[in-house]
Amino acid sequence: MSTRQIGDVMLDVANISLAFGGVKALTDISFNVREHEIRAIIGPNGAGKSSMLNCINGVYQPQQGAITFRGQTFTHMNSRQVAEMGFARTFQNLALFKGMSVLDNIMTGRNLRMKSNLFLQAIRFGPAEREEIKNREAVERIIDFLEIQPYRKTPVGRMPYGLQKRVDLGRALAMEPKVLLLDEPMAGMNVEEKQDMCRFILDVNDEFGTTIVLIEHDMGVVMDISDRVVVLDYGKKIGDGTPAEVRNNEDVIRAYLGTTH
Repeated sequence: MSTRQIGDVMLDVANISLAFGGVKALTDISFNVREHEIRAIIGPNGAGKSSMLNCINGVYQPQQGAITFRGQTFTHMNSRQVAEMGFARTFQNLALFKGMSVLDNIMTGRNLRMKSNLFLQAIRFGPAEREEIKNREAVERIIDFLEIQPYRKTPVGRMPYGLQKRVDLGRALAMEPKVLLLDEPMAGMNVEEKQDMCRFILDVNDEFGTTIVLIEHDMGVVMDISDRVVVLDYGKKIGDGTPAEVRNNEDVIRAYLGTTH
């Protein structure tokens, strides 16, 4: 594990319940996230992991419960407000602009940071030009950090899947988030690609001090890189603690293996 200092609770999820029609997606879920930690959310398919991320992200409005971020409690937030508070997210299904270059895709993540109006941006005048240069420098640093320099000008759609996932991570990093929400960052990857992605996640956490909330199916990965793990099953919380605690939790073993060992 890295040398970073894990701080106090920065994100507190309290008694979140979410239903679609009569179907309960989440029931009374509570957990917290500490500053600088890697916090994993795991569980079998249909456990409610993405729904939980969508509640934190402002995509879904839970019927009950509240989320507190750095002392500010909110029950109803939209995605834009959540992004402005310092949250960025990657998606399970890549939402990249396939025809655009790596550089331009990552640049879209800087939109929140752009202060000048669209007209000034379009004509690249004065402050807008200076801002564009500053934003490009930030994007170039991310490209170096993620080791994708040879692909700077390549349309993303032509790149291997593992590298596309890296671009998706880069776009989220371009927002300079305080909290990075990763929705299955290793899905569909081979072993080598997973190892690379693990290294980048640990480096983001270590070098930028970014707090990370991560959904992942690969239990080996989760146990290797997480500080704490919360386990969901059928929309309910069945475990919460260090990887070692969760690994030895009977309810968790039952949910994953379908039987007690």
